[in-house]
Amino acid sequence: MSAVILAEFSDGKVSKTTAELATLAARTGDVTAVVLGNSQMAAQILAGPIKKVIAVDNADVLAYGVAAAVDALAAVIAQESPKVLLIASSAFGKELAGRLAVRTNSGLITDAVDVAADATATQLVFGGSTTVHSKVSHGISIITVRPNSVDPDLTPATPEVSTLTSPTSATSQLAKITSTQAPVKGGRPELTEAQIVVSGGRGTNGDFTPVETFADLLGGAVGASRAATDAGWYPHSMQVGQTGKTVSPQLYVACGISGAIQHRAGMQTSKVIVAINKDPEAPIFEVADFGVVGDLFAVLPQASEGIKARKS
Repeated sequence: MSAVILAEFSDGKVSKTTAELATLAARTGDVTAVVLGNSQMAAQILAGPIKKVIAVDNADVLAYGVAAAVDALAAVIAQESPKVLLIASSAFGKELAGRLAVRTNSGLITDAVDVAADATATQLVFGGSTTVHSKVSHGISIITVRPNSVDPDLTPATPEVSTLTSPTSATSQLAKITSTQAPVKGGRPELTEAQIVVSGGRGTNGDFTPVETFADLLGGAVGASRAATDAGWYPHSMQVGQTGKTVSPQLYVACGISGAIQHRAGMQTSKVIVAINKDPEAPIFEVADFGVVGDLFAVLPQASEGIKARKS
């Protein structure tokens, strides 16, 4: 069995998500990574269980977006005839996967957190309350995978690199991207790729200062609950939950977050969960590995001082 993954890049560099996808795909067979839009980036793929890299050097992917990307990936599938295709479970990735499933008459599984050797995918559904094992029964197994769902195999690799020319269909050129603007980034890691996430909720009362200070000391990202973003206390782009972003870091610290099922759906696959809340009956404690019953404005400064003392 052969598998194809779509390589992910961030700020012009190959992301850790690429190695995560390759690690899962390698369970099903030899892995081929696909680079869309710029063949020069293919040379960056130097880690992970990847046997081959196919660079689709086509500027149309940048000009026409997901529609052109579907054409390019469809050409790769026609050439390679893989049994499995893994794509990162982002907004772009899920749209691409859905369109490609229709194009190739294949089954689609989204937001998987694990993939077995026989391409059976594990999903957490109904707000994370139920675990489902699913398998595509027709066509290619197209699966989108949540970032940070697996520890990546970062073994050095020297994959064979080839290029593929993929024409973009006329229908894929009906809508053109005329300008783009990169999101404004601070010094913190990307929320969905961060190994440590510290999130604030209604309990912050709009003051995220102790949350941000604690996150910065740990070198983590800052997230927020829907209550905090709806109140305008933090950007919606930082929302963690069923209607926001899904994170799966090594450490997740929930500060002043009650733990509604919608929020837990976006973070309960975290390896270690720490909850800080004044209410001892808060639902967040049901999924927490460690819990602190107390005011975050008293707990976080003490925790920050303890970390500073350890670092000094």
